[in-house]
Amino acid sequence: MKKFRHITAIAALGVTASLALAGCATGNDAAGGGDSAGGGDESKGTITLGFIPSWSDGLSMAYLVQDQLEKLGYTVELETLTEAGPLYTGLAQGDVDMFPSAWPEVTHAEYMKTYGDDLEDLGAYYENAKLTIAVPSYMDIDSIEDLKGAGDRFDGKIIGIEPGAGLTGVTQDSMMPAYGLDGEYTLETSSTSAMLTVLGEKIDNEEDVVVTLWRPFWANSTYDVKDLEDPKGAMGEAETLNFMAHKGFAEEFPEAAELVEQIKLNDDQYGALEDLVVNEFGEGQEAEAVDKWLEDNGDQFDWVVE
Repeated sequence: MKKFRHITAIAALGVTASLALAGCATGNDAAGGGDSAGGGDESKGTITLGFIPSWSDGLSMAYLVQDQLEKLGYTVELETLTEAGPLYTGLAQGDVDMFPSAWPEVTHAEYMKTYGDDLEDLGAYYENAKLTIAVPSYMDIDSIEDLKGAGDRFDGKIIGIEPGAGLTGVTQDSMMPAYGLDGEYTLETSSTSAMLTVLGEKIDNEEDVVVTLWRPFWANSTYDVKDLEDPKGAMGEAETLNFMAHKGFAEEFPEAAELVEQIKLNDDQYGALEDLVVNEFGEGQEAEAVDKWLEDNGDQFDWVVE
């Protein structure tokens, strides 16, 4: 029987803070590896995957990558953080080995400027990711331009996610000034889950609300929302989602690097994975969700490790 270790949570310490990672795992596997390819051979090494659980792209890919790397014979530890800054700090310092869903071209461009010299891009697994501003589909607003002068409809609020998210920075520093929304609106930040709670309540009551969203993200199909047109391109161009590691990762873990470089998912494949992990199985059953996804989709890929 395949065994999985649970997430070990650590506190986010700030953009410039060091990560004091425990370097240990809990669950059914002993440190140093459990069942793996090779029928119980010693681990090929320990790889720490860092991600932010509320960002479901990273959550879903972390469990998929864990499954595949453990089948190759690596010991995989999962470390959860709450902000992108500490995650990139950990990557640059080598405390985190890989971030399995980086947005390096637009959303996390500032982090790449700061830490890029100490990072290693292992390739993109998804094309055409983008940041969006969205409203319920029943609203008569179709463009971000339509928000100007309509602040009273939204109590002057754009509902956002985590303060340190790249989406938050792009919304505050690019979109709002470009469309003249500063002063009329404030961007309310807290967490992805809090934003979705507000969005769901507003939709249930058919009330007006405007939120920050992104694609790919399961919420786009679960909630009755539409992306607002962005004629000024202030939310940035479409970008890729990448596996980002610390510098020297491929040399240290060559088989792991070779595997993740081959992982490519289209909209349907990715959507199926995220829906299983987040919605159908949920917290505590992510490994089972990955098993189901591989059962349903694994024959589409030549990189899948059985």
